Amino acid sequence: MADSPNCDLKSLSPLQLFEKVTEQGEKVRALKAGKAPKDEIDAAVRMLLSLKLSYKTTTGQDYQAGLPPKDLVLINNGTTKEEDEDLVDPWNVQTSNAKGVDYDKLIVRFGSSKIDTDLINRIERAIGQKPHHFLRRGIFFSHRDMDQVLDAYENKKPFYLYTGRGPSSQAMHVGHLIPFMFTKWLQEVFDVPLVIQLTDDEKYLWKDMTIEKAYEYARENAKDIIACGFDVNKTFIFSDLDYLGTSAGFYKNIVKVQKHVTFNQVKGIFGFTDSDCIGKISFPAIQAAPSFSSSFPQIFNGKENIQCLIPCAIDQDPYFRMTRDVAPRIGHPKPALLHSVFFPALQGAQTKMSASDPNSSIFLTDTPKQIKTKINKHAFSGGRDTIEEHRKYGGNCDVDVSIMYLTFFLEDDDRLEQLKQAYTSGELLTGELKKVLIETMQPLVAAHQERRKQVTDEIVKQFMTPRKLAFEF
Repeated sequence: MADSPNCDLKSLSPLQLFEKVTEQGEKVRALKAGKAPKDEIDAAVRMLLSLKLSYKTTTGQDYQAGLPPKDLVLINNGTTKEEDEDLVDPWNVQTSNAKGVDYDKLIVRFGSSKIDTDLINRIERAIGQKPHHFLRRGIFFSHRDMDQVLDAYENKKPFYLYTGRGPSSQAMHVGHLIPFMFTKWLQEVFDVPLVIQLTDDEKYLWKDMTIEKAYEYARENAKDIIACGFDVNKTFIFSDLDYLGTSAGFYKNIVKVQKHVTFNQVKGIFGFTDSDCIGKISFPAIQAAPSFSSSFPQIFNGKENIQCLIPCAIDQDPYFRMTRDVAPRIGHPKPALLHSVFFPALQGAQTKMSASDPNSSIFLTDTPKQIKTKINKHAFSGGRDTIEEHRKYGGNCDVDVSIMYLTFFLEDDDRLEQLKQAYTSGELLTGELKKVLIETMQPLVAAHQERRKQVTDEIVKQFMTPRKLAFEF
């Protein structure tokens, strides 16, 4: 990095500036730890001071490690005035736009990188096959350090996958399948270990449920996850309520994170207040810990330097921004991330799905008749008020939920494009489009239900037993 960065910094967003300061701080620490020449350290310190000054000039705030600029962190008690149409945090997703959240703005706000054609092409070259349609269609749209993961893979260095599920209800809906479908594909094409965290402790702390009920939901959700087709020899699923009591490595990493994140920082990142229970305040460290390979000594043979890749919805990113800030300070590599868009409710992309509202989505327990009724009755339409108007002006694919769902679940690119063109031109009516969605979702859910029936308690126990997987480290 040059000694005179100010001309280049003017084009950076406050959050990008924040990350520049963080990276330079890490560089200074590394140079000092490595006993680099004094002039090299001094130059790096001057750069750090210059970056901090630019940050304060731009934001009006002093740089604080782990605490991004306040006006750009969406927390659960408010948003910025400039972006008040979208609220995104780990517990809330709200937008006034019928098209859904503006993801380009979210990339800028969160300081991540867009998954562009170059990155998709590089993934294709690395794995030697066509990328998943979630990548091709922009369903996974943003990343942090995926290029580093590909560097490691191309140089025969190991990495592992980590994703999770907050078990808030017994029945999962089809939107919950998205990260697991994609994670399964990633695991197969890269042939790497996978850990899946069930945050039953989180749901007990946030929801009005007993600790026994949270644990029961975790076991039931594990059956749905296993039914996605994961390989028991390459996958470890764990409940926080179980695993924390059996793994010293996991707990040590939690404590390390807790020591390096202040109460002021978690309030700024997550919007916690003085009235929140202390369990909520300490929970982010528990979600951070699986990002570090030493949390799973039975899998990684105690090694601490195995990089982690986390596929997740972008509302979980605040946890891992915090994790990425802490990681170098406790001797671990930063986790990389792949972010997905949000799965829309049947009532429209601006409406949040709710487990308490059975009509807000298609659940994995729904019958073919229930699926047909829900889509016909509740799926928001981008069609016109009358057939005559629709034939003349066509439908709006940007707001039509049937098109949105088919973008997720219809794998045939050509068929999807044909449907979009026919609907836009007015050739295809809303009822006909909904019929296509019904015929897509009914067999998908039925097949999942059949696989789930084969998942016994004994199989769940095998997946959830801490053990060595089919990899050597």
